[in-house]
Amino acid sequence: MTNPMTGVLPVQALEAMVANGQIRLHAPLLPDQIQPSSLDLRLGPEAYRVRASFLGTAGATVSRKLEQYRLHTLDLTRPAVLEKGCVYIVPLLEELNLPPEISGKANPKSSTGRLDIFTRLITDEGRQFEIVPPGYKGRLFAEIVPRTFSVVVRQGDRLSQLRLFQGEYRPSDALLRELGNTETLVYRDDAVEEPLIHDGLRLSVDLAGIDGSEIIGFRARKHAPLIDVTKIGHYDPADFWDPIRRNASRSLILDPEDFYILASREKVRIPAQYAAEMVPYDPTIGEFRIHYAGFFDPGFGYGSGEIAGTRAVLEVRSHEVPFILEDGQVVASLVFEKLLERPRVLYGEGIGSSYQKQGLKLSKHFRTFTE
Repeated sequence: MTNPMTGVLPVQALEAMVANGQIRLHAPLLPDQIQPSSLDLRLGPEAYRVRASFLGTAGATVSRKLEQYRLHTLDLTRPAVLEKGCVYIVPLLEELNLPPEISGKANPKSSTGRLDIFTRLITDEGRQFEIVPPGYKGRLFAEIVPRTFSVVVRQGDRLSQLRLFQGEYRPSDALLRELGNTETLVYRDDAVEEPLIHDGLRLSVDLAGIDGSEIIGFRARKHAPLIDVTKIGHYDPADFWDPIRRNASRSLILDPEDFYILASREKVRIPAQYAAEMVPYDPTIGEFRIHYAGFFDPGFGYGSGEIAGTRAVLEVRSHEVPFILEDGQVVASLVFEKLLERPRVLYGEGIGSSYQKQGLKLSKHFRTFTE
């Protein structure tokens, strides 16, 4: 059983940490910046183009390493271009003064992942990307590498999110099975489906087409225009994506290093007092990476209990060799995490969530794709 004092901090706890200075802000908090179980992190006024990715070492702050590896500085107080294939470090507008029992983990936001912007959190003297050690006190930095599209960003833009934990959290299949006995976690179309639980809730890929559609996914174009991350519903998908049509064998060959948007066959639900994270890479199921943006908030595919699940959108890249995916093949795992208490608000349209009832969906920056 999970210790009742161990779990993910909900929105009301995050708000309290802002109020008491444990989360420090260099600009006023935005109304929608705190999500049901995470805090959006904002870019600061400068970005530094660096020679290569790096981590901190004992006694070496990120700022000191920037002096060694910085190539040039970009002013983010006005729109600036982050070029595809280049590495940037951006100090964030949030910093932390955590008590010893609180730690954290970061992930790209959903829209960031769907644009193939590789984003990772760095802390001073941190030994791991995306991890905030217990009791951390200091600045936060984002490493940003646009992989497919060059993008326009500015100070205050939100590309990543931080989830905070109290106590030592250890995901448990036993806890997940216990939850599955009281809540429906998976639907297939509109029918309840038995969850496949092994190192998390297993998800498979849909290559048959949702609701009879011939389009089963999208492949990113290699030479596309710039994308301004603040423009919503603005861009024509045809300028950036090639649609992938269903074939007779219900399969898809992933070309190495191409970027794909696919969807899960299952529709999943995250009950109100739980959050989830998608495992990005599992070599036991194939040499590919799924889902760069891995956080699922309480209420995703669930609402207040009335929604019959939502499909997970899969951001896919194969490494080294071509890889054949087949319809229904297991491609990802969702690890469930219990919150300390039910959040005051849940994921959904009421708080401006973009993907509550999604099917196969590109990021919110694109207009709806029509065949």
